[in-house]
Amino acid sequence: MTSPHTRQPDSVQRIMITVLVALLPGIAAYVWQVGAGILVNLAIATAAALAAEALMLRLRKRPLWITLSDGSAVVTAWLIALILPSIAPWWLTVTGVLVAIVMAKHLYGGIGQNPFNPAMAAYCAMIVAYPALMSQWPSVDGADFATQVHLILGGSREIDGITGATALDAMRTGLRNQNDVHSILGTGVFGFAGGRGWEWIAAGYFVGGLFLLARRVITWHLPLGFIVGMGLMAGIFWLVAPESFPSPLFHLASGGAMLAAFFIVTDPVTGASSSLGKFIFAAGVGIIAWIIRTFGVYPDGIAFAVLLMNICVPLINRATQPAPVGKRKSP
Repeated sequence: MTSPHTRQPDSVQRIMITVLVALLPGIAAYVWQVGAGILVNLAIATAAALAAEALMLRLRKRPLWITLSDGSAVVTAWLIALILPSIAPWWLTVTGVLVAIVMAKHLYGGIGQNPFNPAMAAYCAMIVAYPALMSQWPSVDGADFATQVHLILGGSREIDGITGATALDAMRTGLRNQNDVHSILGTGVFGFAGGRGWEWIAAGYFVGGLFLLARRVITWHLPLGFIVGMGLMAGIFWLVAPESFPSPLFHLASGGAMLAAFFIVTDPVTGASSSLGKFIFAAGVGIIAWIIRTFGVYPDGIAFAVLLMNICVPLINRATQPAPVGKRKSP
């Protein structure tokens, strides 16, 4: 038996199951505020991910059950379903999953070998290829479950009165129309912090993130780095010109900020390895995402920010990796 103070390393399966459990508060809030259609897309994404994973393992002549049962494909599937609009047609979800599993994961050698976050690669591919569908986000209480399922399964996409602008999109559009932040926040799209109803979803992800920290699945450097990076940039500009730039709280409670902070930048494969490197990586994601949100053409730039920082990981690791004991760090 191990000593009481010795902590055995977690298996991949245990870690992935813990991540799935941690996502449940955010999913529950999603169902409560937006509708149960997200559950259908979660099921579609899961089935597609397992099928794609099995196919690629068969083609690569790798054992099926060991990898299929580790839960990594399911985590990727859930993240894709949660970052796509919950009324996205089924084929869009399946296409995103195929991009993630086949192209971003297995073409690089499978789990542990991919340099880019698979879910973020899928999101970027989908928003570039299908920008109109990717902008069709359901409004809070905008459609019942039957209508959402009808849209997901390929029914006529009559979406008037069902979809609405997200908080980030409404803010960006209002500012470009020369409105000030205060007057924009007075519209019905916004709640007490971010988009109406979506703050509760962000709170659900935050609770799940605290659970991951308590279980030591992730370290504090990554979520804190992201929050500091995005919050600091937003805070500086908000203090200088509050009529033109929304507050840090708005940015952190809107879009996929909390999902990114605790479930996306924390990917151990595509991020930095050292403690300082993790903080720098996550802070970089937060800063770039804020820049894209504020000055770019996309309302939420987290996915692009993650991929850009994935490119920087080798340099970050080289600059922040501590030297072995008794040796000087090479220049």
